[in-house]
Amino acid sequence: MYINRIIEIFFAFILIILVSPIFLLISFILFFYNRGNIFYISKRIGYKNIIFKMYKFRSMKTSSPELATHLLVSQDQYITKFGNFLRRFSLDEIPQLYNILKGDMTFIGPRPALFNQFDLIELRSQNSIQLIKPGITGWAQINGRDNLTIKQKVELDIYYYKNKSLLLNLKILFLTVYKVFIGKDIKH
Repeated sequence: MYINRIIEIFFAFILIILVSPIFLLISFILFFYNRGNIFYISKRIGYKNIIFKMYKFRSMKTSSPELATHLLVSQDQYITKFGNFLRRFSLDEIPQLYNILKGDMTFIGPRPALFNQFDLIELRSQNSIQLIKPGITGWAQINGRDNLTIKQKVELDIYYYKNKSLLLNLKILFLTVYKVFIGKDIKH
């Protein structure tokens, strides 16, 4: 467990260095585009259902309600033009490398639920998914992402929980890069 954590910190640190030019460019654009509001800090459900603060680049207007995007009546009225670009290439997720350094998240695991996604939290708890640290990407992300129902996401989370391995994690990592590149299953 300690070796995994050391490896995680090492890779997160290396990635932070590698993406720092992109990070700075996005920060600069958002600073002027959103009048200084660069980051969105979201209350999420983490390991053992403990709430933590997850960091993202701001892709939605500051007036947006704190709801999962799929629950908004009209997502387009809340997502900014630059936010669409960030979401299309999952660039809004870059600040979550800090969450990995803090120990709130890992690279691969179920995506953390919003604090008010009670249906998702309950289904995951019934199936012990809260015993897995949430990830930047996961099995559900590469098997439907925005096209999945809550029940389908949890079924995929259960599969990951029961079959978690280095090989599966590598498969998820490579398929994540591929699917982000082609824009598959990304609706909002």
